Amino acid sequence: MVTSGITNMFRIPELRKRLLFTLGILGVYRLGIFVTTPGVDRVAMRRVVQSSGGLLGLFNLFSGGALEQLSIFALGIMPYISASIILQLLTVVIPALEKMQKEGEVGRRKITQYTRYGTIVLSVIQGVSIATYLESLRDPTGLMVVQTPGWGFRMLTVVSLAAGTAFIMWMGEQITERGVGNGISLIIFAGIVARIPDAIYQSWAAYRTPGAGFDEFKVALLVAVMLFVVAVIVFFERGQRRIPIQYAKRVVGRRLYGGQSTHLPLKVNTSGVIPPIFASSILLFPATLSSWFPFLSRLSDEMRPGTWIYNTLYVTLIIFFAYFYTAVTFNPVDVADNLKKYGGYVPGIRPGKTTADYIDHVLSRITFGGAIYIAAVCVLPTLLINRFGVPFYFGGTALLIVVGVALDTVQQIEGHLITRHYEGFTGPRGPRIRGRRVSTVNA
Repeated sequence: MVTSGITNMFRIPELRKRLLFTLGILGVYRLGIFVTTPGVDRVAMRRVVQSSGGLLGLFNLFSGGALEQLSIFALGIMPYISASIILQLLTVVIPALEKMQKEGEVGRRKITQYTRYGTIVLSVIQGVSIATYLESLRDPTGLMVVQTPGWGFRMLTVVSLAAGTAFIMWMGEQITERGVGNGISLIIFAGIVARIPDAIYQSWAAYRTPGAGFDEFKVALLVAVMLFVVAVIVFFERGQRRIPIQYAKRVVGRRLYGGQSTHLPLKVNTSGVIPPIFASSILLFPATLSSWFPFLSRLSDEMRPGTWIYNTLYVTLIIFFAYFYTAVTFNPVDVADNLKKYGGYVPGIRPGKTTADYIDHVLSRITFGGAIYIAAVCVLPTLLINRFGVPFYFGGTALLIVVGVALDTVQQIEGHLITRHYEGFTGPRGPRIRGRRVSTVNA
């Protein structure tokens, strides 16, 4: 029962402490959204974002509404994500970073530290771009967003935005270490969920406005698309390709070990919500560069969300990052070596390199299916809604992030409950997220 599972969450002292810590950090993040950068007219900035939509609307969505408030958190977590992308790409091409990554916990801490430095550098660069861009902005009524432009305003804006991003980065790391779930993903999740009441209100206002074109058919279409997309996300996120594993019998002293059969679960979507987040972050760069180099403004206009160029690049980057992130986080050679070390093997496949090649072959095939699924969920709902003119304020990307992060967080909570012999969210029959009934996709 769901009620029993929620009650059990607060019976475990450690889990209760982690949940309250996570909620507290997210509360601080939401409060920081309303701390406006000095020198900016918040009302004028809100009018600019609401009237422009497009790229500003997408950036505002991922920042949880911080952009329209022009708060100290306006850059959001995107600089950290961009720095992570750059470091992971450099790890592949620079042997020193690759060696550092293989050094275990010490090496990972060094790479994390480099990622933090990169985040600050990118925050400063983007802060200068935003400060320069703000000085030229006017809302639809002609009111300037910045009342006192100049180098004083620019320096203050850069310091405020860079400090805000560093604080968000610290909060995300604290949630990951001392809370429940992935901190960075939960911060993005909180920003998107916080926009839901406003989106519902705007949809209701459009429905009640005569001549707005939002009739009963489009309301039903919107609800049907959202429910279908959520169902597809849940199905694929739980989907696995199970490779059978057999362990040989071993005699240790007077006891016989091994001989049992198990399986190696390979998720259809190993990379989770990382590909669309990375892809969105990359596609924000042209807008940043166009404020520095005016000759790139035409390219930035052509790559607005919703254009065919943007959608094509978006799908391509999603597929690339699905393969890239899977390759970074899952090493078939290490898995094959561990199986061989403990006497495990895939029936019909020779241990060692042959097993690694087989796992890599299966993983590549299901990753392709997972990448196509992510791209379809992120692009097709938006195209369908735009085709019928329905005011859909989120799109498939936001739904994928919300549902995916929610599933991962619930899975971690289920793990805490099951470990301590408490009922999960489905009562005595077992956990809904980690149970036996997992959709299996054969490759």
